[in-house]
Amino acid sequence: MADSLLLKFVDRDQAYPAKRDPELRAEDFQEIADRYAVPDAEQQAGRCSQCGVPYCSVHCPLHNHIPDWLRLTAEGRLREAYELSNATSTMPEICGRICPQDRLCEGNCVIEFSGHGAVTIGAVEKFITDTAWEEGWVEPLVVGPARGQSVGVIGAGPAGLSAAEYLRGNGYDVHVYDRYDRAGGLLTYGIPGFKLEKPVVTRRVERLKAGGIVFHESFEVGRDATLDELRQRHDALLIATGVYKARAIKAPGVERDGVVDALDFLTASNRKNFGDAVPAYDDGSLNAAGKHVVVIGGGDTAMDCVRTAIRQDAASVKCLYRRDRANMPGSQREVNNAEEEGVEFVWLSAPESFVGEDRVAGVKASAMRLGAPDASGRRAPEIDPEGGFDLQADLVIKALGFDAEDLPRLFDAPELGVTRWGTVLVDNKTLMTSLDGVFAAGDIVRGASLVVWAIRDGRDVAATMHNFLKAKARTAKVAA
Repeated sequence: MADSLLLKFVDRDQAYPAKRDPELRAEDFQEIADRYAVPDAEQQAGRCSQCGVPYCSVHCPLHNHIPDWLRLTAEGRLREAYELSNATSTMPEICGRICPQDRLCEGNCVIEFSGHGAVTIGAVEKFITDTAWEEGWVEPLVVGPARGQSVGVIGAGPAGLSAAEYLRGNGYDVHVYDRYDRAGGLLTYGIPGFKLEKPVVTRRVERLKAGGIVFHESFEVGRDATLDELRQRHDALLIATGVYKARAIKAPGVERDGVVDALDFLTASNRKNFGDAVPAYDDGSLNAAGKHVVVIGGGDTAMDCVRTAIRQDAASVKCLYRRDRANMPGSQREVNNAEEEGVEFVWLSAPESFVGEDRVAGVKASAMRLGAPDASGRRAPEIDPEGGFDLQADLVIKALGFDAEDLPRLFDAPELGVTRWGTVLVDNKTLMTSLDGVFAAGDIVRGASLVVWAIRDGRDVAATMHNFLKAKARTAKVAA
């Protein structure tokens, strides 16, 4: 009976949950598509070909058991599907919403290669866990027997939260320190609600708090305590700060008012949607309303910015990217969503200078062309001497990515080893830094990357920290 529910990709078309009309969804910050109804989820899960070698799982950083929970979903065994999905991921419903499935699991789906359209893995993943929350299947955090040891986690983003959950499950006292007044990191303040509604993040954090994890919010290491002081408080530390330093643009006029960083713009918008007082939004500095907006960059952060500007009722929104559409790093789905909502993409273009008096009034842009491949294999952009144009701009948003902050200086820890890129240097096996008992994981180690990789890194570092703490306890017992 069960077999008749599967392998339906030949006679059943791919169907994602329907998106709301672009004009309607551009008026709010709600997610643009609802989740599946139960029959639709079961039908789409039943398209899975149940591969002997599931490339979807291979290309998932968490190596989720995707074909197995698709089969369970197709069979109507949703609680079992949730439990299997939850076994490898601390945030499956978040990954289902914001992972670039077109580059990971779905992009490597075998039936996609056969021309039948990938299984809609992300949408099914979202459906499974949202259903679990509604049905009460998401159980409280199960805390292991108390070990009498404590761990400090610096950073409440996906890597820190993931590690904190696993460590608490192993019986450690866990304290999470974060500079923001709400936990979640970029999940809370960097990603707009139309991709990830904030109650989805909040309920995960509340579950961790209910499990006994102590959160120290609005806490800055270096201001409220040095790294060394935290080392004295805890048996082990994890640095999981992420990377927040905006990459600079070297062009005349970049210092003008109205040329802003992407994260400042997105954080102001998210805070406003929380109901916070945001003076820089209210005075127009970080508000696109009525403005001609130019966003520079081609990654997912740039897509977040252009789509946020549309929702703030900008007069026009243009995105400048130095390569063409095929070579952009951001999700093609996000580009499609942005275009549907009224964003204009200006491919093969780069800012030459920012013009205006005290405040920016326009962008003088160079036309670009693709030359020989660079070290990554992508064709390197170069200036086309026969091109160039001007754009009106009242607000320019720089979205060129993020680099690591100077943590040795910020944390008053000059002995903390870092790479030439400023990321924290760790042992590849143990993930321990140059300081004994201090570990690091997530973007602060690998550089700006995906949320799913941060969750994976948090899972991995929790395991190595567990081994370290067990050995430390044994040594202390022998010494006693």
